[in-house]
Amino acid sequence: MSIELKNDYGKIDITNDVIAQVVGEAAIECYGIVGMASRHQIRDGLTDILGKENYARGVIVRNIGDETHIDMYVIIGYGTKISEVAYQVQSKVIYTLQKTLSLTVDSVNIFVQGVRVTS
Repeated sequence: MSIELKNDYGKIDITNDVIAQVVGEAAIECYGIVGMASRHQIRDGLTDILGKENYARGVIVRNIGDETHIDMYVIIGYGTKISEVAYQVQSKVIYTLQKTLSLTVDSVNIFVQGVRVTS
């Protein structure tokens, strides 16, 4: 599925994969985020951190009518306040999508998949 934007010059189709990549890269820049986690990757209580090229795997973009909802699966650094990190990620994602893609999202849901001690 994709999002269609129209302007004076024509239309622009942005796929959900592109949105997910932009969202994942914006989130990983936030303090307290160690990595993105796949929503299907939990086995034996362990979550694998995905590599740099896999940021989009921890993000689901849902289009319901004219609304856009984003679900993010993240790993938080130990010792950080989870609610504050989640709020900062939500703010950064909303700002980044507005500035880079002129896209307004209706919700950004953060799912903390694990906590990791950073060195």
